[in-house]
Amino acid sequence: MDGTLLILVLLLVVCGLIFLYSTSAYNGRVKFHDPAYYFKKQLFATSLGMMGMYLVSCMDYHILTRMAPFLYVVSMGLSLAVLLFGDEYNGSKRWLSIGPLSFQPSEFAKVAVILLLTYVITNSEKRQDSLLHMAGTMALLLPIVGLVGTNNLSTAIIILGIGVILIFVSNPKYLPFVGIGGVGVLFIGIFLSMASYRLERIAIWRNPEKYEKGFQTIQGLYAIGSGGIFGKGLGSSLQKLGFVPEAQNDMIFSIICEETGLIGACLLILVFALLIWRLMVIATHARDLCGALIAAGIMGHMAIQVILNIAVVTNTIPNTGITLPFVSYGGTSVLFLMGEMGLALSVSRTRSP
Repeated sequence: MDGTLLILVLLLVVCGLIFLYSTSAYNGRVKFHDPAYYFKKQLFATSLGMMGMYLVSCMDYHILTRMAPFLYVVSMGLSLAVLLFGDEYNGSKRWLSIGPLSFQPSEFAKVAVILLLTYVITNSEKRQDSLLHMAGTMALLLPIVGLVGTNNLSTAIIILGIGVILIFVSNPKYLPFVGIGGVGVLFIGIFLSMASYRLERIAIWRNPEKYEKGFQTIQGLYAIGSGGIFGKGLGSSLQKLGFVPEAQNDMIFSIICEETGLIGACLLILVFALLIWRLMVIATHARDLCGALIAAGIMGHMAIQVILNIAVVTNTIPNTGITLPFVSYGGTSVLFLMGEMGLALSVSRTRSP
């Protein structure tokens, strides 16, 4: 088993819990009269995720790959259930409740897509460099992208990105991806223009001072700027005291910048970069194409989500509501992320020398 990957995951989990407690203590005290409210829920989900990671790492990843079509159908059913009778929170219908528990099916969809594309590509007898084959493979993702993208554009973008990365890894040629990139930009442009609130997000991104909804972005930038080089110290953020709404979620990186400064933010980015590098190493040394695609898909998921979150917080791209892996509050997210890490560890156990 890849010890370096395991250490990096544990480091991110511990740092994530520390940052989460520091960021969420004020909101927990105000809303639930318990400063550790968010921390305890995240700790419970992380504990389950650790057990899940261990169990998945002990499994043969080929077994899960063979179950991919079934898992994909289940993910579509859960995503459809969200549209029909999901729970709405902060204007977004992304949660599904089963008794006292609630979870986001979109997180499960990411894992299901990685396994499905791995299954399709490894079992395909057609040429991997055929444009028709690539288009057909990407078309498999359109149903889940349509279901998820209705209320969760960021996850839809991540799913499409995972698809492109896996096809790229399995394809010996580079030129076709220029055309795929052009079609992707066109598709995203059409998708954005289909809803007025998406166009409004672009306007807010360009000039957040002019819009009331730009308040979160502006306050996040204030937090980043006020942190300076070394930060104000852990727990000493002012912006988390109600200025940055729901600071423990998508905007947690801005509070990390305020409390730990540029140095702390760069160190966190370095840990993520090392994790992504390690996943690339596992993909490179995988025993077979199936293992290589699984590791590459997980690597792509991590890279896209980290880049998008940091880009949103720094207002480099329009706000898409995306979490920072292992750090932002979200039990479903950390649970399935740990499951993905277990898959990567399973691949590393059987890699070639």
